[in-house]
Amino acid sequence: MGGLSAGPRARGGWKESASRLSLLPLRLFLGVTFIYAGIDKLTDSQFMAASGPGSIGELMSGVRDSSAIPALVDMALKNPEGFAYAIAIGEIAVGVGALIGLLARLAAFGGALISLSLWLTVSWQSDPYYYGNDLAYLVAWLPLALAGAAVFSLDAALAARRRPR
Repeated sequence: MGGLSAGPRARGGWKESASRLSLLPLRLFLGVTFIYAGIDKLTDSQFMAASGPGSIGELMSGVRDSSAIPALVDMALKNPEGFAYAIAIGEIAVGVGALIGLLARLAAFGGALISLSLWLTVSWQSDPYYYGNDLAYLVAWLPLALAGAAVFSLDAALAARRRPR
């Protein structure tokens, strides 16, 4: 019932269906956006470099003194390419998890952590604060971390298979 094929009428009336489906647009948006962001980073050789124009090293060096946690930036600067790969692969992993609804709460928690780390480092100096999008992404991940993926997800399909009949 609550698996991949669960439609709007699977459980109860339209209000319950609307409530169960309400996080689906957010899940789709965050999933696609984070997959795209990760692939975009991985395919940009300039960004994945330790130094040079448009590189992760240049970006992190540029935000170091204005970040909330300079020590976090210093850690990234010890191995900029490794940090770039970690962020890109992390974005793809949480994006896929959110999109297909596999380990959705864990994926959302990971997305929130990535967004938090980027907010405290890269976009911390945004003034006013709402110009930086990482804070909005952090807040957007929280409902998914709390609720998970109730419909049209592998989590729901697996839960339905485990339920006694």
